[in-house]
Amino acid sequence: MIDIGYTHLDSNLFLAPMAGVTDQPFRIICRKFGAGLVFTEFVSSNGIIRKNEKTLNMIKFNDIERPIGVQIFGENPKIVGLSAKYIEKEFKPDIIDINFGCPVPKVTKKGAGSGAMKDLNLMGDIAQAVVNSVNNTTITVKMRAGWSDSNLVYIEAGKVLESVGISAITLHARTTQQQFTGKANWEYIKKLKANSNIPIIGNGDVKSYIEYNEMINYTKCDGVMIGRAALGNPWIFS
Repeated sequence: MIDIGYTHLDSNLFLAPMAGVTDQPFRIICRKFGAGLVFTEFVSSNGIIRKNEKTLNMIKFNDIERPIGVQIFGENPKIVGLSAKYIEKEFKPDIIDINFGCPVPKVTKKGAGSGAMKDLNLMGDIAQAVVNSVNNTTITVKMRAGWSDSNLVYIEAGKVLESVGISAITLHARTTQQQFTGKANWEYIKKLKANSNIPIIGNGDVKSYIEYNEMINYTKCDGVMIGRAALGNPWIFS
């Protein structure tokens, strides 16, 4: 069991938000097999405030999916904040998560996703805008360790995010330049946990119960997020 902000979870195993994957049927299946928290596909804050039908349809969920989080991304603090306000009012998810982890160039080149980690002031402004825009919704962040091996900013970023009111951080223990290649460095998760006063969720290269235990025991993280290992294998959560 784990408490994050206003949200109580019966399990510390989370389904990662994945574009083109974590639609409603898949989320329901993963909840059935034991995921303590599931996320929608990440959605554009610009699409939300424009009330783009395709974007809004990606947010829709049923109560049987709760607890559920909606993940948003964007580069403009005001727009991202307004999108969070709209989501809270119209959809009422348990959690709104800010995506600071997507490494895809079409997202990062605008300063969104993990591109925000190049400018921690911008990252902090976006997070602050979201926190200030909601009333009773837990706000979390998913991020990477930094842009590259020579630009690791996860500890400093964690302090910035905690200071503006973020309730928990999921760290994908790779850099932006790594994309999804190479091995996740769990040492990053361990160090972030040691330097944080909020729950830290580990993410990266957990494909089995054995690796789940190894990550928890080594990093002392509060929970584990499963992404690619759940593809075609939703029973991993059980």
